[in-house]
This record gives sequence, C-alpha cells and structure tokens, in this order.
Amino acid sequence: MASLLFLNPNPLISHRSLFLKPYSLSSIPKTITTTFSFRAKCSLSRRPDYIPNRISDDSFVRIFDTTLRDGEQSPGATMTSKEKLDVARQLARLGVDIIEAGFPASSRDDLEAVKMIAREVGNTIDEDGHVPVVCGLARCNKTDIDAAWEAVRHAKFPRIHTFIATSEIHLQYKLRKTREEVVTIARDMVGYARSLGCNDIEFSPEDAGRSDREFLYLVLGEVIKAGATTLNIPDTVGITMPTEFGQLIADIKANTPGIENVIISTHCQNDLGLSTANTLAGAYAGARQLEVTVNGIGERAGNASLEEVVMAIKCRGKELMGGLYTGINTRHIVMASKMVAEYTGLQVQPHKAIVGANAFAHESGIHQDGMLKHKGTYEIISPEDIGLTRSNDSGIVLGKLSGRHAVRSKLLEVLGFELDGKELDDVFWRFKAEAEKKKHMTDADLEALVSDEVFQPQVVWSLGDLQVTCGTLGLSTATVKLIGADGAEHVECAVGTGPVHAAYKAIDCIVQKPVTLLEYSLSSVTEGMDAIASTRVLIRGENSHASMHALTGKTVYRSFSGTGAGMDIVVSSVRAYVSALNKMLGFRAPTVKKTASAESSQASA
Repeated sequence: MASLLFLNPNPLISHRSLFLKPYSLSSIPKTITTTFSFRAKCSLSRRPDYIPNRISDDSFVRIFDTTLRDGEQSPGATMTSKEKLDVARQLARLGVDIIEAGFPASSRDDLEAVKMIAREVGNTIDEDGHVPVVCGLARCNKTDIDAAWEAVRHAKFPRIHTFIATSEIHLQYKLRKTREEVVTIARDMVGYARSLGCNDIEFSPEDAGRSDREFLYLVLGEVIKAGATTLNIPDTVGITMPTEFGQLIADIKANTPGIENVIISTHCQNDLGLSTANTLAGAYAGARQLEVTVNGIGERAGNASLEEVVMAIKCRGKELMGGLYTGINTRHIVMASKMVAEYTGLQVQPHKAIVGANAFAHESGIHQDGMLKHKGTYEIISPEDIGLTRSNDSGIVLGKLSGRHAVRSKLLEVLGFELDGKELDDVFWRFKAEAEKKKHMTDADLEALVSDEVFQPQVVWSLGDLQVTCGTLGLSTATVKLIGADGAEHVECAVGTGPVHAAYKAIDCIVQKPVTLLEYSLSSVTEGMDAIASTRVLIRGENSHASMHALTGKTVYRSFSGTGAGMDIVVSSVRAYVSALNKMLGFRAPTVKKTASAESSQASA
C-alpha cells in the first residue's frame, strides 16, 4: 500500500496541480492499492545553475547534506580533519548540492576543517561542471557568524547557516527571551551575516514544529527582509507526523510575506522514525531543499537518511510527486555509506533501507522463486543503481591464487570500493596474507580487510608484533611492539585479567596518554572456525579534546572510535585500540570558544 501522502489515483487530477496549490488534507484524493511493476532507472537530469534564493526548474530539489555537522554529533562519531575532507570529497562525487561542513565556532579544529573543505572541495569542478556549496553553522551571535564566515568564505559558493529557537518552550526555559527579542536577534544577525559579504544566508527557526504559526510567519518574514535566501524548517525533536509537517510547509508557503523570494528547506529528526516520511511530505508541499545525512546518523535517533530520501524521489518522484528529481549520482551511494560508517564507527544495521546488508537479500523460498523468474517481482531498486553488483553475478571467487586485478574488480563491482595506488596495494597484500590461512575469502572478509587497511586515521603508532599467554594456570601477559611515526620501535610487557586487557595495558605504557575505554565489541564477520573477527572500540581521553556542542552550547569531551580486523581476536582487538588512539592523537586539541552573549545557549536545528 502506498503512502496516503503521495498517491493520486485520479488520472484527471495532475500531481503538479495538487503540488502547487496550498496543501490541505481535504485536497488529497483517497488512496488506493498500487502495484509496482518497475525498478528505478539510473538517469540524471541536468542540474540547474546555482542561484542562492531561487531554482530555475521548480521540479529540482536541492540535497543539503549535514553528515559532517549534525551527523558528527552522534556519540563516538568524531572524525579527524582528514576524514572529514575524505567524506566531503565523496559527497561532492555523489552530487550533493550543499555540504554543511561543520560548526566552526565549536573549536579551532572544526574551523580549520571547514576552511580546508571550503578551499579544496568548494573549488573543485567535477566533469559535469558542478561545484558544491560549502556551509558553516552559526548561532545567532556575531562571534559564531564571524567564525563561520572565516571558514567558508574561501569556497566558490559559501553559505552561512544561522538559527535561533522560536517555540514557546525554548523561549521560556532555554533562551529566556520574549518574542520581540527573538525577532530582533534573528533579523539583526541575518543582516550582519549579509554585511560580511556573504550573499547566501540560511536561517532556521529551531523547533519550528512546535512553534506558534503566526509567530513563525513573522520571524521568517523579517529574516527574508534582512537578506535570508533559504528558510530551513526543522522538526528539531522529531515530533510531527507526515501530514502535519507537510501542512506546516504549505502554511509557511502560503502565509509568509516574501516567501516567493527564498527557498524553503526541511530538516527532520528521526525520534519517532518518521524523518524520511516527513522530509518527503515537505518536498511534496513545496520545499525545494532537503537536509539529510548519510546513513541517517545524527543527534539522538538521527536525521532523514540521504539514501532513503534520494531513492524515494528517484523511484516515485516522477509519478507521484509532481516530477521531482535531484542531482544525486546514486551510483556513489554505497561508497559514501561505507566511508561514513567506517570513519564514524557507526555501523549500518543489516535491515537498513537501501544500504543495509540485507537490503537486496532474499531468503524466503517464495521470494527466491520470484527472483529467479524475474528480479522485478521483489525488487523495486536495482543494486547497480546504488553502486552494487551481486556477488553471484560477477563470477569472481577469490582465493590465495587470486591476483591484484581480480581483487580490484571484486572490490569495485561487488563491494563498491574504488581503490588504486597504495590503498589497493595495502588491501591486496593483506588479502594475500589472510588467504594463506583461509581456503575461501568471502565478500564480508574482503570488506573487513578494506575497513582495517583503508578507513584508518593518520598513523601515529602502528602494530609491530604481539605475543600473549593466557589460560587457567596463571595471569594473562602480553608483550607488544609498537612502531612510532619516526620508525622507532617501542616494546612493553604487561599483565591483565585477560589477553586483551594485558595488551591494552602494554600499549598504554608505550603511548603514555591516559584514556578511558567506553565501549568494546567483537563480532565474527562470517561463519566458520576460520572466520575473520571485527573489533570496535570507543575511547575518551582524560580532560582533553574539548569542544562546544552545537545542540546545548556546553563544553563536551570528544570520544574516538577505532576498528580492527583479523583472524586472531587479540590481534583484531589491538588493531582497533591502536586505531582509536591514532584518531585521538591525530585530532588537534582545540580551544573552546566561549561567548558572553545571552544567546550562547541556543541549540542547533
């Protein structure tokens, strides 16, 4: 059964006419059951030229990715500057229109990372002539806005995104300001951002979903007059229903003075599991910018998922959403998903739509029979559309005699990894070493090795050798040799309650950086006695790496994740711990910027 929000069973009523009229539940015809007999086609329409406050084609929807800002607010999702740059490059390949690269006022490191992305990714023209907008988040105060402008001004298309809360609960308990004061702050700070020379200003009324409508229209109208070019409407706490959020967008479109001169945007949190549905409802009602994150990561329950929103529009935008389309090259979705998962340490659940391990798996006998007869019987999306090839279609089976070309082909065609040069060499020789121990290397094995060799932070310490003894007859001991960045070898021995504990204590003696182990998990990549083990750890340094949280404005201490893989579970565990330490040590210790302004505690959208 298709969604109530998008079906138009009456062929005499065009979807475009429904879409352009003020949105109301009474204008939507009753739904009917629809049989899908198609699979998504991979075609890209031409992207309109970028103009901040308007889009020449009303059917085009801008994709605003906030993985590097809101996504990184997920606990343990801290990325180094290099990792952020890698993700930004992948987002540009994906065809994202706007990259929200960070919250520059939160720390010096975040400011420098955003500046680096603005200079490189924000000035790189792809083969289609596309250059993404690079955006920095700022609260409604001059200190934040100055930092954001300093960071993004080097991009070809820079944008400042500023916000202030507008709901009664936020005004009363958090901001402790009157409505009149909030209107003045919003108007003045948008005007201040324009005065710096930035002609692309996005404004968000935080907690718009719970704000009084008339007050919302007033605030939005004032910031439009002050120079805002995009109005982002956030469902900050994820409380609205799709029909409710769609009505909110339509009401703003119908009642805000000057709304025809700006782009309406959505930002939907996933607290009730409705972020994707709400985002699509907003697009249907008139929003032409959609804020999303790769894999749906973000604060609390996360955000609207880029892959879900984009593929929903790709599959149903033409038939049921007035011809809506995006500029996303969906064949880069898988690589973006894997990169974000590895760098943040936030693994994708198997049943996740579009990019989950089971998204194209069929175990039911009835389903398998249908798939063998015609894939369209149970798949509305082809895996090739998002950058995947079925392993049983590729014809490549890897073993210890496999060559570099076979490994590269398997990585690219089946797993979606495009590796060359040193990255390919590292994975290939690690593959050969593991293949000597295993008779058959599966896709999951190969993917674990890519994670362990490619998606790793800058090397500060690397594992040389490891020897452990353990059992029931005495204390567990571990001897660890680490190699420093200068090539010097360091050896330490320690005892512990088990081999992993002993090894970690030995590493701590070498590194001499006190940390707290917050999480440790170990899982088997495949079945069998010779399976490769995958380990993930989460650590936090003691009294170090402080930054300002975009949601609360308070100082927080970052945590760092690390992953490791190997047939020996202790070796896998040590690799993960060293990886997390490298990420922490490679992360520049920032200076927290504080502002005395009364609005310093404002939260992000």
